[in-house]
Amino acid sequence: MPAFVAGPFIIGPNGGDFKPNRNGYGTLGAQGYSPPMHRLFIAIRPPAAIRARLLSLAGGVEGARWQDDEQLHLTLRFIGEVDRHRANDLADLLGAIRFTPFDVRIEGVGSFDRRGVVDTLWAGVQPREPLAQLHRKVDRACVRAGLAPEGRAYLPHITLARFGRRGAMVDGFLAVHAGLSTPAFRIDGFTLFESRLGHDGARYQAVADYHGDGGDMCPAI
Repeated sequence: MPAFVAGPFIIGPNGGDFKPNRNGYGTLGAQGYSPPMHRLFIAIRPPAAIRARLLSLAGGVEGARWQDDEQLHLTLRFIGEVDRHRANDLADLLGAIRFTPFDVRIEGVGSFDRRGVVDTLWAGVQPREPLAQLHRKVDRACVRAGLAPEGRAYLPHITLARFGRRGAMVDGFLAVHAGLSTPAFRIDGFTLFESRLGHDGARYQAVADYHGDGGDMCPAI
């Protein structure tokens, strides 16, 4: 399983080692060395034809920041920032997950809001239960790696666009695309991603791919 490794040390102004606080490097400050952190999530990438259909929906909503092809994914579990050792533990535990491949399809659109202000447009994924079962397996692996269990109900979806604090009027978009439906596609694996912040926003790098037949790193979940 690919390891999360620290970058090369740089000699600091007082002769000590430090790492710049960007792209996952740690820092050396008054309180001592801060280890590099990795911002992770676990997700499924839809096939290219499905992504192309979702990309074709972009437009017609003022203020929307539409996802590009690289950003389209179906999240199984958001992790957040963890250190290198926990990231490696999680990568190994995910390799023990086994599941029978299943088919899903994109069905309908929806929105999330925060305090009454729309902040996200998404496309739904059906049927939900096979994805929910896989989500629970992933969540158990996260807990075994020392992370807190998922505290929210799981709703399978693919984010299409995000909005700033002012929100947006999305009723027209939701009405036009209420009947969105795609051919079924097979789910036979998932990916551990690292989110890295750059000048043009967050970019997602695949760290490891996993398949339903699992692996031999640790006991099956």
